[in-house]
Amino acid sequence: MQRSREFPESGRLSILVATILLAYAIIPFVNIPSGQFNITISGIIFDLPINFATVVSFVAAAMAVVGTDWLLQTHPGYSGKTRVTHLLLPGLTAWVIGVPLSQLQVGPGWWVVFGLGGALLVLVFVAEYIAVDLQDLRIVPAGIALTALSFALYLVLTVAIRGASLRLYLVLAGITPAMFLVALRTLYLRLSGKWCWSWAMGLSLVVAQLGLGLHYLPLSPLRYGLILTGTAYCLTSLAVSFIEKRSGRGLWLDPVITGGIFIVAAALIRL
Repeated sequence: MQRSREFPESGRLSILVATILLAYAIIPFVNIPSGQFNITISGIIFDLPINFATVVSFVAAAMAVVGTDWLLQTHPGYSGKTRVTHLLLPGLTAWVIGVPLSQLQVGPGWWVVFGLGGALLVLVFVAEYIAVDLQDLRIVPAGIALTALSFALYLVLTVAIRGASLRLYLVLAGITPAMFLVALRTLYLRLSGKWCWSWAMGLSLVVAQLGLGLHYLPLSPLRYGLILTGTAYCLTSLAVSFIEKRSGRGLWLDPVITGGIFIVAAALIRL
């Protein structure tokens, strides 16, 4: 039976989004000295900077994960289904929003990012609610929206990480797990609910290797992000085609066109 009118409760949705945004809204007004956590592995010292914004980002991600489960509990088709798949993207979204907010000075740009972050959260929560029922008449647009948002968030994350001039191990610690989550969610949506853990892991490692090589090139943050995101989308789309055993144009058309747009944009852009 198809469901086409299921929609999240407005009360729960507004409480969830407002709580996450409130956590980010206090960042400019709290001044706590940043610290550093050192880890020694085989005689190599890894410095992990910790500040208030970093803590808030992870708390917001945790709230998004727990809140998404709370929101989806009102869906008639949610009971008894695997919950993990619906919690990945909301947590990633809430975390990524904090990356530019922690780097920008409070001003018009900061508030624009803050407002867009709230709109993204609403869109992700609503799309995930619809995606609970794979027979829902709106599953196709919801899946497209979630896929587009996943790679848009990955672009924002890679640009912000590059712009922060972090050390290589911190860059890899950011782009690799994020790529894993994006690939896993995208494959799940495009393959109608099929888990592809090994494919997602392989894709994240390939993109991490590319990120490692690009790290030492004189690329601007936007170019760096466009190349990584374009490659990530191209490889993910190819993985879908291989899993579905497509051939001919169905195998390469979408990956080449969409991934090529990102690469051409990276080549032409001057920022």
